[in-house]
Amino acid sequence: MTLTGNWTYPTAIRFGAGRIKELPAACAEAGITRPLLVTDRGLAELPVTAAALDILEASGLGRGLFAEVDPNPNERNLTAGIEAFRAGGHDGVVAFGGGSGLDLGKMVAFMSGQTRPVWDFEDIGDWWTRADADAIAPIVAVPTTAGTGSEVGRASVITNAKTHEKKIIFHPRVLPRVVICDPELTIGMPRAITAGTGLDAFAHCVEAFSSPHYHPMSQGIALEGMRLVKEYLPRAYADGTDIEARAHMMSAAMMGSTAFQKGLGAIHAMSHPIGAVFNAHHGTTNAICMPAVLEFNADSIRERFDMAAAYLGIEGGFDGFRAFVQALNDQMGIPRTLSEVGADPARIDELAAMAIEDPSCGGNPVALTVEDFKVLFRRCM
Repeated sequence: MTLTGNWTYPTAIRFGAGRIKELPAACAEAGITRPLLVTDRGLAELPVTAAALDILEASGLGRGLFAEVDPNPNERNLTAGIEAFRAGGHDGVVAFGGGSGLDLGKMVAFMSGQTRPVWDFEDIGDWWTRADADAIAPIVAVPTTAGTGSEVGRASVITNAKTHEKKIIFHPRVLPRVVICDPELTIGMPRAITAGTGLDAFAHCVEAFSSPHYHPMSQGIALEGMRLVKEYLPRAYADGTDIEARAHMMSAAMMGSTAFQKGLGAIHAMSHPIGAVFNAHHGTTNAICMPAVLEFNADSIRERFDMAAAYLGIEGGFDGFRAFVQALNDQMGIPRTLSEVGADPARIDELAAMAIEDPSCGGNPVALTVEDFKVLFRRCM
């Protein structure tokens, strides 16, 4: 099988090794003539970013770069990015990198023409209609990890630097117009990042599959996404140059993001405050929380995961699936507790209060209370 394709679901996607060279064509398709490439600080120093900027510059598109992006991007990063966008006379964004670069890049394009504060567009009810849709700059997304799937998402997660809360900012036009998925860009990912991002994609699929909402398309995508992670994440982790494994993981990441339109749940509701307060890696905290949340939801999801386990070739139904999740975490070097990634057990009450307010709660198969979250955080600490 040739792992190359041009897809139009959920947006225009150019998938395949070496396709970063099509970045100028993607910008033209999106109507961008002076792009600002937005990425995180660490990635900005790597050859993969220099190569992308060289491609843009050689095509007469300039070499605009903004890289003041934290691992959990916040409104301060956003303000600086908007200033850079306007000062450079840019007319579009190339969102480049992992979840932080992609999320912040999308928000720079979204907010560059708005007059209201970003928090006015939180994913609550119809708040997205407050935005001036005509003022949203076009976006080309280029993922360099295989995890968040933000390249095919209509929202970004931005941390409020004052309150340490993660907020989901949504608008349909935040969906990038063109995506370039080139698995060669992920070859240099360290093993820890391969593991954390890959398990983030897995968590998206698991929670979407667990959600009680009706969305059969999402259910099917989530199931196949889980299979791809099960088959190919261990290969990518063991050999970072395995281009077939890297390609399938990039697909799994997009599938997870597409699938969770059906809903997320307690895994993400817990992970968001941990990341916001303690600056922990999102995919890693998702992985740590996953076994406990699966057990908490067991009575409501057992039957569907009995079926999923059979499809995935896992013996023992739901119980076998949960055991597989813990074994996969262990194989990937994921810590068993949140304390090991810097979370403070003394702050469980505060974390539970933040988790119950997270919009991800709405997709959990079991109704959640603050006391439920306290129990779950204790189990994960």
